[in-house]
Amino acid sequence: MDTHRVILHSDMNAFYASVEQAEHPGLRGLPLIVGGDEEARHGIVLTASYEAKRRGVKTGSTLWQARRVCPDATIVPPDYRLYRRYSLMARTLYNQYTDLVEPFGPDEAWLDVTDSLHLMGRDPLLIAQEISERVRTELGVTVSIGVSWNKVFAKFGSDYRKPDGLTVITPRNAEDLVWPAPVSDLIYVGPATTRKLNHLGIHTIGQLALADGALIRRRLGKMGTMVQRFAQGRDQSPVRCLDEGICDVEREVKSVGNANTLPFDVDDERTGRQVVWLMGESVAQRLRTLGLMCRTVGVFARDAGTLWGRSAQVGLERPTDITAEICQAAARLLCQGWDLRHEPVRAIGVRASNLVPAVGPVQLDLFGLEEERLRQRGLDQTIDALRSRFGNHAVRHLSELADPRLASMDPERDNTTHPVSFFA
Repeated sequence: MDTHRVILHSDMNAFYASVEQAEHPGLRGLPLIVGGDEEARHGIVLTASYEAKRRGVKTGSTLWQARRVCPDATIVPPDYRLYRRYSLMARTLYNQYTDLVEPFGPDEAWLDVTDSLHLMGRDPLLIAQEISERVRTELGVTVSIGVSWNKVFAKFGSDYRKPDGLTVITPRNAEDLVWPAPVSDLIYVGPATTRKLNHLGIHTIGQLALADGALIRRRLGKMGTMVQRFAQGRDQSPVRCLDEGICDVEREVKSVGNANTLPFDVDDERTGRQVVWLMGESVAQRLRTLGLMCRTVGVFARDAGTLWGRSAQVGLERPTDITAEICQAAARLLCQGWDLRHEPVRAIGVRASNLVPAVGPVQLDLFGLEEERLRQRGLDQTIDALRSRFGNHAVRHLSELADPRLASMDPERDNTTHPVSFFA
């Protein structure tokens, strides 16, 4: 296990709310919520300032629930262009310390400063302190930074003390700092994995680290082996440098997806299909940009009442990057898996996985359908070129314009359609 690397994880605290307070000084020190349309009683809390969090406001709760615990909170709609600008400014600052900067969402990033230690007298703590101070003074927001020899413990460190915290995790103190924490505090250990581990009597990260590896793999499969390695501090995944050309990091792409929390409940199939098409279209567009096709399409939806999410996926007969094929498969999944009239959803996502290169031999269809697929792909590429030149709203579906709730949605602008993979 290589413990000589020095990796930082920087997390901008209460990002959306902090940016709003930086842009509007009159909101500083006040309970602030970034969310949806309060007058229409739609929308959830996307993020809340620490002043609001201390009053009991929770991310993901509905706005009316937030109002009950914090009646004097100021609620503002999200401004994704503004948040992206701050995100890019932070990455520009990080790149002054190392070219190995890997974004993890708009507000988080890993930095490998192993080869940059000479800049600050070989003291990683001084580098972290300087970055924290510069973000505060130059951007007007605060960051929590974790420092460790691997990405997993660096991420744990940035979560350990918030806001404006700085935590160093070394091989000497890891068992004291990390192991007593709940197993759910480990990256990629979600509710389902937590329940499985708890069922085995594993409640802390230390218990997971010391558990029988064969038992963990038998009960949880490869994911179990992975998270146990995380608990043991044996993550060796590299920090991947930013590729500005695709606004993401160079990595082996496992899947491409996009999801959106909507400002209204989706309670009928027609609207559900329209939202799926919006999400799926951005996914197909990214596949074509990356030169990839998918063999599997998945859908995710979050219940409007409980905010509990579940997913479904389906394999395709042949690899595709064609918008219509991806969107139609995703729409069928949504309509077959969710009774939207009785279980409205608030968030919907589409994901393409099981990816293969777009170049290569093509198995022709016996019934001559491949010519139609080639024409459809050519149309998609033409639309991509128009949107690249004139914006994503240059070419739109009539159904979007007919529904005012969808008219302002732009999945490419408002969300980051990105590959998701932890290991290269």
